[in-house]
Amino acid sequence: MKTNRIAVIGGTGKSGKYLVQNLLDKNYPIKLLLRNPENFILKNPLIQIVKGDARDYESIDNLIKDCTVVISTLGQPKGEESIFGDASKNIIKAMDFYGIKRYIVTTGLNVDTPFDHKNEKVKMATDWMYQNYPKTTADKQKEYEILTESDLDWTLVRLPMINLTPESFLTETNLEDCKGENISATDLAEFLVSQIDDETFIQKSPFLYTIF
Repeated sequence: MKTNRIAVIGGTGKSGKYLVQNLLDKNYPIKLLLRNPENFILKNPLIQIVKGDARDYESIDNLIKDCTVVISTLGQPKGEESIFGDASKNIIKAMDFYGIKRYIVTTGLNVDTPFDHKNEKVKMATDWMYQNYPKTTADKQKEYEILTESDLDWTLVRLPMINLTPESFLTETNLEDCKGENISATDLAEFLVSQIDDETFIQKSPFLYTIF
């Protein structure tokens, strides 16, 4: 068993399940935030379950305590107000309180940074998101701004469409543009776990995508 205990938020989501399995395969002990633990059927001695909600600071505090790294693949709950800004504020506050530095989080390719040179297709996809999901898209941008104002060793991984497949492909990272249209959930999980000890993208926002 590894000594790093990983706090996982969004671990029951579509891509989060792949992340949890990858961490378990690598013998990481994990603490998993669950709204409905009764629906969670995976049994493993490396998993500690914390019941709660990412909007609730006490839940995040209970989750992060005794961990060394936080990874979030949090998705937007249907029918609720956008969650990303609220969740990131709680996570940063708790991490600061416990002196935890490493935070790895996923987001969409619609997030802009000052370093971007997005191609026309990605610009159009970003505009489409703002037109169809204005509140959530703006909140994801706000999440990036909140991170840049923090002292954490954060990495915000920007993603195209996630394919839920056990298959693995050749991937590429880019700080300026997303040159691929997909990423395998398996490859995403592998990349997120690799970032636990990798300092390449600290306080950066790489795009991650499959190349063919």
